[in-house]
Amino acid sequence: MLIAGPCVIATENETLEIARELHEITQDLAIPFVFKASYDKANRSSIDSYRGPGMTEGLRILAAVKQAVGVPLLTDVHGEEQVGPVSEVVDIVQIPAFLCRQTDLIVAVAKQAKAINIKKGQFLAPHDMKNVVAKAEKAGARNILLTERGYTLGYNQLVADMTALPTMRALGYPVIFDATHCAQSPGGLGTASGGRREMVPCLARAAVGAGCDGVFLEVHPDPDKALSDGPNSLKMTDLPPLLEQLIQLDNIVKPKRI
Repeated sequence: MLIAGPCVIATENETLEIARELHEITQDLAIPFVFKASYDKANRSSIDSYRGPGMTEGLRILAAVKQAVGVPLLTDVHGEEQVGPVSEVVDIVQIPAFLCRQTDLIVAVAKQAKAINIKKGQFLAPHDMKNVVAKAEKAGARNILLTERGYTLGYNQLVADMTALPTMRALGYPVIFDATHCAQSPGGLGTASGGRREMVPCLARAAVGAGCDGVFLEVHPDPDKALSDGPNSLKMTDLPPLLEQLIQLDNIVKPKRI
């Protein structure tokens, strides 16, 4: 499956345009697709960085995407008070990596959302996600996704450990690989994160080869003009050939039964 969209909602027209194009691409390739965009980037490097339109306007735009394009939605939450309103609009509520040990937030999402996507913190070993999963399960969650987004090694970039994917998969839930955030350099531009967009295809191919169940990609028509995570976002025109490669790899790693 593919989870994809812009890092942050900019305008309604742009968001709808991106969602429509992604829907067309994934329909042509018969790939299950979930549209992702954030209404608030609460952990930007600088106080002056664009955060998004806010929850009320952002949820209105996401609801418009669902009505116009007809695709499942994913967005993230940063506080318990956001969980209820967000769960009424989106299909998958995401716990950001920095907040993956926040018990009350996980419990709130597990109780109210249709499905929960928990990103592994950059500070956690993959086997430590068993405790995070246990929190969600105990609160009643059954539709759980786990996402690997790299860990911080200390030389200005995130590093992806491919052994994390089968380790987390052994916990019994689908594992998603966040290829664009794994190409990020947190704070690399001083007041914003940098990244190496050219490494995204390499990372995505490696993850599918390691047996992940889906790929998470931040995609934009013109990443250099994106309001957040542009340096590590994939250009829309580069998506179809990459997905074709990933399908071939997935068919090798997980042969389809006839």
